[in-house]
Amino acid sequence: MLGYKLAQHGIKVCVIEQTAKQSHAYKGELLQPKSLLILRDLGLLSRIEREGKKIYNIEFVELDEHQETLFNMNVSYDQLSPSINYSLMIPHEKLKDYIRQEAMKFENFFYISPARLQRYEHGKAIVKKEKEEVEISAEYFIGAEGRKSPTRDELGLKPKKYLYNHQFLTVTIPRPSELTNGKIITTPHKFLGLFPLPNQLVRTVFLINRGEYPLYKERGLDDLRDQYNELAPELKPYTPALNSWSKIQLMDPISYHVEKYGEEELTLIGDAAHTVHPIAGQGMNLAMQDADIVGELLYSIFKSRDSQITLKDYEKVRRERNKYILRMSKQSAYLYSFRNKYFQSLRIRGMKNLKRDPKLHFKQMLNISGLGLWKLSFVDYLVQAGLIPAREIPLSSINGKRYFFNEKTDYPWKYEGGRSC
Repeated sequence: MLGYKLAQHGIKVCVIEQTAKQSHAYKGELLQPKSLLILRDLGLLSRIEREGKKIYNIEFVELDEHQETLFNMNVSYDQLSPSINYSLMIPHEKLKDYIRQEAMKFENFFYISPARLQRYEHGKAIVKKEKEEVEISAEYFIGAEGRKSPTRDELGLKPKKYLYNHQFLTVTIPRPSELTNGKIITTPHKFLGLFPLPNQLVRTVFLINRGEYPLYKERGLDDLRDQYNELAPELKPYTPALNSWSKIQLMDPISYHVEKYGEEELTLIGDAAHTVHPIAGQGMNLAMQDADIVGELLYSIFKSRDSQITLKDYEKVRRERNKYILRMSKQSAYLYSFRNKYFQSLRIRGMKNLKRDPKLHFKQMLNISGLGLWKLSFVDYLVQAGLIPAREIPLSSINGKRYFFNEKTDYPWKYEGGRSC
């Protein structure tokens, strides 16, 4: 997306991608409202919407050990944005291919694949294409290589990785026609997430303890299908599609946040700079939001040639936002990390108070959407824990508009100190 944005602005850009073929490895598929807004501003949203599946709400269902419903609640984006009040599920490779095809219509967009960045020497990128190494010169290099980042290595950054006590099995299977929105089903000991895709498919995410994958394979697919069917009986006609371990991927959640995003001409975005627990569906969205800021910043740098505008302005905008989302996702993950009745009761209590307190609900949905940031206060945490009563105030009386991001908060270098681009 960053390559497309730069090319659209008339900036010469070269994208190096390691794999030319479509990857079968699971990558983010859920686009939050802020990412959709960015795509709309780039003129790409209409086609992407047609290729994706809109998600207007997510249902949270808590079951007891006998699969009887203890609590359920729907959360939605309706209160945030009248224009983009939904998220969108779209296969990652389809999204990437479309943006790349559109970018290649620009004469100043260059694409090299398969190729791999090896290292940097004398201000140049050394890229291996087939069996030979080629040098690439540029004013700026943006590292978006993911968890294994040569650009991050060049900067001498070694992130401290946090490993969770669980992993996920994820696979796409057919879905019933009535499953049109997201659904997260939990018991004291189990977790199953369902996120509809287009073409009557659904992305499923099943939580297991870290290291249990060999045990699940030993038990066999029949046992896994039984667990799916217990949690979501509506899937029973479709779980026969769980017929090969080769279709099921093991997803290993980790999180880290590098101490700095770059220096001079080298900058990191996305997973090269930070990773987030997937429970809130934020990984791909944080990367797209990073790319949007970097793209606009580079355009300002090239247009104005103002020496006071540097890539450090990107980190000033994005670090605190990313830091908060990483922390929020980690807190949410903790509630599902320890699978017992006590933590289930904490989840139910928190969701009930979220439902009762419009201000708390608004804050959570605003932060998840990426459209703004309104940090939870100490009082909010007390309300969510049930230690003080919920504030049953009407949503209309909540002044949340000032917490939405806008042109000035996303691109402050255009306004600070009289600078304008």
